[in-house]
Amino acid sequence: MANVIDQAKDQMAKTVENTKENFAGIRTGRANPALLNGIVVDYYGAPTPIKAVASISVPEPRTLAVTPFDVSQAAAVEKAIRNSDLGVSPNRDGNVIRVTMPELTEERRKEYVKLAKGKAEDGKVAVRNIRRKTKEGIDKAVKDGDMGEDEGDRLLKDLDKVTKSVTDEIDSLLETKQKEIMEV
Repeated sequence: MANVIDQAKDQMAKTVENTKENFAGIRTGRANPALLNGIVVDYYGAPTPIKAVASISVPEPRTLAVTPFDVSQAAAVEKAIRNSDLGVSPNRDGNVIRVTMPELTEERRKEYVKLAKGKAEDGKVAVRNIRRKTKEGIDKAVKDGDMGEDEGDRLLKDLDKVTKSVTDEIDSLLETKQKEIMEV
C-alpha cells in the first residue's frame, strides 16, 4: 500500500511542474520565449500554438525575435501576438517579427505578483486535493480491513510529510518568481 504514497508524490510532482510552467508565462523585466506559450495562431484556418509555426529567440534582454517557418504566415503570427493579452506591439522586419517588451511599471509589477500568488495557490489547492483523495483511499482500506490501523496511520504521516514538502517547494518557487518580477 506504500505505492499510494508514491502515486501521490508523482501527481504532486506533476502539479509542481505545471505551476512552474504557469510561472514561466508571467512577465518579468526580461524577455522570455515562454511568454508566448499561450498564443495561438490561425494557421491555414487551424488554431496552432505559436511554437509550432515559428522559432522564438532572445537577441536582446527585452526583445523577442519570432521567425515563422512559413514566411507566408508572418502576418498571421504578427496578428496573433498583437491580439494577445501581453500588451505588446510587434514590429515586422522582413521575415522576422520583433517583440519589444515595454519597461514594467511598479503598479504592473504588483499585478504580476498577485497573478503569481494566484497561480501558486492554484498549485497548492491541486496538491491538497491529491492529498485528500489519497487519504480517503487509505481510510477506506483501513475500514475495509485491507490494512491495519498502524500501517494506515504511518501512511498518513508519510503523506503529510510529502504534502508539506511539495507545498513548501511551491512557496519557494513563488518567492523566487516574486523577486524576479520586482527586480528593476
